[in-house]
Amino acid sequence: MSTPFHDPRSVTIQNLESAFAGESMAHIKYRYFAKLCRAAGDAATAQVFEDTAEQELLHAFGHADLLFPAAQVTPAVALQLAIDGETYEYTEMYPSFRHAAVAEGRADAVAEIDEQIAESKEHAAQFQAVLEKAAKRFAALAKVEERHANHYKATLAKIAA
Repeated sequence: MSTPFHDPRSVTIQNLESAFAGESMAHIKYRYFAKLCRAAGDAATAQVFEDTAEQELLHAFGHADLLFPAAQVTPAVALQLAIDGETYEYTEMYPSFRHAAVAEGRADAVAEIDEQIAESKEHAAQFQAVLEKAAKRFAALAKVEERHANHYKATLAKIAA
């Protein structure tokens, strides 16, 4: 998950990435356990898992603040990071997982992985479309700003003359 904002060889960054992954996974796992407890009729235990899941989420956000500094993550940067991540998922990660699942005869896992590959492609395309739309809006805005600047320059030249 290495970010472009830090030296990927930094032990601290590697530790933060591991902690971010662990806290994120704990959040989802505890939400899942809460779902199972509720289905079993144990609302009190479900609530404990849900409360803890919220704390894990806050921990993950704390790590994300350090890994993805707000001052450096513009919407365009966030979109590109998302595109890169989703593309990695459908081109490298899930295909290698699929290969292993096929080798182990896990048709259930192969089916799940195939769904994830398709969805990762969709997500990457959605993020790419938003990024392209934003670039077009920015280009149009830049033209408007250029017209305003030229108008101001012409007005200033008239005043100076």
